[in-house]
Amino acid sequence: MEKPITGVWEITMGCNMQCKHCGSSCSAPLPGELTTEEAVRLCKEIGELGMQWITLSGGEPTTRKDWYEIAGALTQNGVIPNMITNGWLLSEEDVKKAEEAGINTIAISIDGLEETHDFMRREGSFKRSMELFEHLKKSKIHSAVITTVHSKNMSELKAMKELFMKKGITKWQLQIGLPMGNFSHHRELVPSPEIVDQIIDFAYEETQKGGIQIDLADCIGYFNSKEIWVREQGTGQEGYGWGGCGAGRHTLGILHNGDIVGCTSIRDKEFIEGNVKELPLKAIWEKEDAFSWNRKMEKSKLTGNCRKCKFGSVCKGGCGNTRLTHNGTVYSENKFCSYSLVMDKAYNNFKKVADSNELMNKSIKFLENKQYQLAEMTLELYLIENPSDLDAYKHYGLASFMLQNYEEAKKANEIVLEKTPKDAYALKGMGLTLAKMGKVEKGIAYLEESIKEADDSFLDPYYDLAIILAENSRIEEAKGVIQGASMKYSNFEPYEKLFNESLLMFEQNNCAG
Repeated sequence: MEKPITGVWEITMGCNMQCKHCGSSCSAPLPGELTTEEAVRLCKEIGELGMQWITLSGGEPTTRKDWYEIAGALTQNGVIPNMITNGWLLSEEDVKKAEEAGINTIAISIDGLEETHDFMRREGSFKRSMELFEHLKKSKIHSAVITTVHSKNMSELKAMKELFMKKGITKWQLQIGLPMGNFSHHRELVPSPEIVDQIIDFAYEETQKGGIQIDLADCIGYFNSKEIWVREQGTGQEGYGWGGCGAGRHTLGILHNGDIVGCTSIRDKEFIEGNVKELPLKAIWEKEDAFSWNRKMEKSKLTGNCRKCKFGSVCKGGCGNTRLTHNGTVYSENKFCSYSLVMDKAYNNFKKVADSNELMNKSIKFLENKQYQLAEMTLELYLIENPSDLDAYKHYGLASFMLQNYEEAKKANEIVLEKTPKDAYALKGMGLTLAKMGKVEKGIAYLEESIKEADDSFLDPYYDLAIILAENSRIEEAKGVIQGASMKYSNFEPYEKLFNESLLMFEQNNCAG
């Protein structure tokens, strides 16, 4: 069972601003808003669920008069409350109330320098926010900034950093503006995918200079070495790795009326898992089919680059809301991805290669260097011009298999075996692919057939069969395959050594599990 750690609670949809980029189109409070009594009861359920942090948001949370009571109830139940605000209503006295309620961090939304910020929000709001920072300095509450980056304020980020440092702000989160709510009516401000790399480059350069911790929101990534380094600096942990959208896995969203979603930005009716007025929060979280759109997300359900990406099984398309708002479905590819941008650029360059033999030569080099994503691209283009080249299909099958694109690998091997049913390499490829697709017995049968057709110049099928057997807890059978091959072939020693190393890793992993 997934365990929730943190979440966002939109305690009201009421707001004193109608920001141009507001994803929820907030204005007046909506019907069904939780009463103070219902909200306090929910705080207890949040604590019982074991959550560590909750961010109070909106709308503008401070337009709800009992915001500090809700924050205090969270604190009493062992949950750390934070708050996101536009800063308009918070006086010095209110900051004291927030401190008494146990609020850890107040993040103020700042969307540019004064002119840009007020253009996006409300005239005079920038000055109000700057005053709030001064009030926060006198308290124990941590202050932070959240900036939604769009086409109008990207050029202002450096100047904003200098300003924030003067205000003593130590944490700054950057996120991209997405075409939802009010922002869907201001398409001229919605950024293009290339802004992802611009933000990452900015964060990388400025983090090296120091002075303020820059955090990249989950909608900015992925698998860019600079981005990884920035996140490592922010978390203090080496080996950061994006593990997919956390909605419904370790985060949740609470809407104003008690509806529970995986993420407050993904709020359409189909994504609502239940309501706390009808079911306890724990029961909603633990429902068998809850948050299935993300908990059961698989690479094979995605489209485009994400479906073929070597990181797809881990990344699962990055931010679900980015995919939903730009393409209308959480199962689409994510073009707002740094790795995808690099791959698109490479693909467009390969399309310009006029000589298909050059593409084949490139693909061979990519395979030799284990650059399977690039090999898959060049082979795909090569096969458009040379659809009868069976060797190319074998290479394509290998590249697809290594990228865990098993359906594509299966199809490639089927094409080869239809023409040459006894091809040992294709039989081996089909066997491995079927085994990874869960059809283990069929896979083993193909591997055994490959062994029959192979000679002493191609001993891979023995090793691969042994590995598949070992992965399926048939260790003695696996050892028998290796022993038999060792007795039959004098040049099998490297495979035997590699198998023994792999077997040791299996045993260590099983002990750890």
